[in-house]
Amino acid sequence: MSSGEKSSRNFHLHHQGKKQTRDVPKGCLAIRVGSQGEEQQRFVVPVMYFNHPLFLHLLKEAEDEYGFDQKGTITIPCHVEQFRNVQCLIDREKYENSSRATVSPAFYATRLKLNRDF
Repeated sequence: MSSGEKSSRNFHLHHQGKKQTRDVPKGCLAIRVGSQGEEQQRFVVPVMYFNHPLFLHLLKEAEDEYGFDQKGTITIPCHVEQFRNVQCLIDREKYENSSRATVSPAFYATRLKLNRDF
């Protein structure tokens, strides 16, 4: 396992019952994820996620659902498993060979839609 993969795992806070670590490392933000009828889970994500097209799409959904001036922790209204898929895609892209061709935002939108159909 490379050091990049190890540090990537440090960004993801796994749900541990009611007890959760509240520390948020520098360069990260805590968010809540969960769709209606599903228990929300807390994740700590790197701020670089907020510039990624897939994450921006999720933020747009949060704005549509809760409004722009959401109070407190940002809540993403999607299934936890869908969010984990998005994390994997972002992390994989981050750590892949830099010579790989850039993927268009349209690809991300299509990929996100396919993940929802699961």
